[in-house]
Amino acid sequence: MDMQLSNKVTHQPPGPKSNFLGIGSLASFRQDPLAFLLNLAQTYGDIVHFRFGPAHTYLVSHPDYVHQVLVEDADQFYKTRQLKRILGPSLGNGLLINDGESWRRQRRLVQPAFHMKRIEAYGKVMVAYAQRTLAGWQPGQTREIHHDMMELTLGVVAKTLFGADVSDRANHIGAAITTGLEVTNAQFSRLINPPQWVPTHDNRRGKQALRTIDEVVMGFIRARRASGEDRGDLLSMLLLAVDEDGTGQMSDKQARDEAMTLFIAGHETTANALTWAWYLLSQHPQAEAKLHEELASVLGGRDPAMQDLPRLPYTEAVIKETMRLYPPAWTTTRETIAPVTIGGYTIPTRRIVFISPYVSHRDARYFESPGEFCPERWADHFEKRLPKGAFIPFGAGPRVCIGNTFALMEARLVLATIAQHYRLALAPGQDVTAEPLVTLRPRGGIKMVLHDRAARTPITMTGSL
Repeated sequence: MDMQLSNKVTHQPPGPKSNFLGIGSLASFRQDPLAFLLNLAQTYGDIVHFRFGPAHTYLVSHPDYVHQVLVEDADQFYKTRQLKRILGPSLGNGLLINDGESWRRQRRLVQPAFHMKRIEAYGKVMVAYAQRTLAGWQPGQTREIHHDMMELTLGVVAKTLFGADVSDRANHIGAAITTGLEVTNAQFSRLINPPQWVPTHDNRRGKQALRTIDEVVMGFIRARRASGEDRGDLLSMLLLAVDEDGTGQMSDKQARDEAMTLFIAGHETTANALTWAWYLLSQHPQAEAKLHEELASVLGGRDPAMQDLPRLPYTEAVIKETMRLYPPAWTTTRETIAPVTIGGYTIPTRRIVFISPYVSHRDARYFESPGEFCPERWADHFEKRLPKGAFIPFGAGPRVCIGNTFALMEARLVLATIAQHYRLALAPGQDVTAEPLVTLRPRGGIKMVLHDRAARTPITMTGSL
């Protein structure tokens, strides 16, 4: 992938040939989305044109082009109409799919919940939920680790952002979220979807899953409305805000849309990152040993705290390298709202632009041996030396993930807490495969065997739940 950046203005970038219906590209994408996008970039270069049905679509993967779309020309792009059609029924007009001035207002409203001082206070809760997970584990057990990480991070986001304990409903909620992601992914892979009111199998499954999650989120809202309490958390910020025209309180519908978005996104991505981290460490014993050495040296068996994180660079490197290889948000799309010239090619209005961190993070021009798990690569300020747009696990620009600092802190604290007590070994007989739904999950989960650490210390529930 050493193609030169083109300055020549031509009609279309290179790409696979397809008939008007675009069935060839769509069929290849549906069969293996990750391989399809990676092959496009490796075969055709930094900007590729292809079709999904009659829709003209572009994949941009050079860091300069990615930075242009997400940062420099961000105001020339909206979230796609397809994204809004499919996710609108569940997420309403929340941050993920909102656009324009309404989005800017909502972003300003939600942002204070993720300011550093507030996130520091969340650290104790994150460690406490990791301790709760450990309390249910025993040496020699085989655990489905993705399930355990989902339950853990679901508890964290419910407690920190909404002041609620959902431990008694975690399995029920988790199953509903999984169903919703499966249905959503199926809808994205089809050219045409039947209306929501048509009682297809997917529509019925999706509605039932949404009802389950809606009951939880609306339960948060109703309880807080009834108490009138201001806890200073995200939910209080939403419910105390005024509505869009500034004349009164934000409606339950408006609050629900934001709460639903952050409830689902706030735990799903971190759970996936942690799951892939445990898997990668199990396959790379030298990296695992380095992690344990750092934790023993810095923490000496005690639980980590926020102030320890600057002294745990290898722990952070493990998380970053995991998100490089398995970025939870493996692709993002934008739609042009005005003609945009990228790499010498003019992309007309209402065209779809794909950006895939999964593809960008495997570019050998910027990541030596890109398919290898090598946390050491992040030493000596490696990230600062990368071009802008080369490493984008949380996106970039004005729409960068609002919870990126929250997620990074949680992943490091949970990893440090659990890794001091257990080594996790891959249970035999598994074919571990990435499943690109809305997020990048392991297909069918990952079963891992818990091995007691030689210098294991007693689990003490010091954090507050």
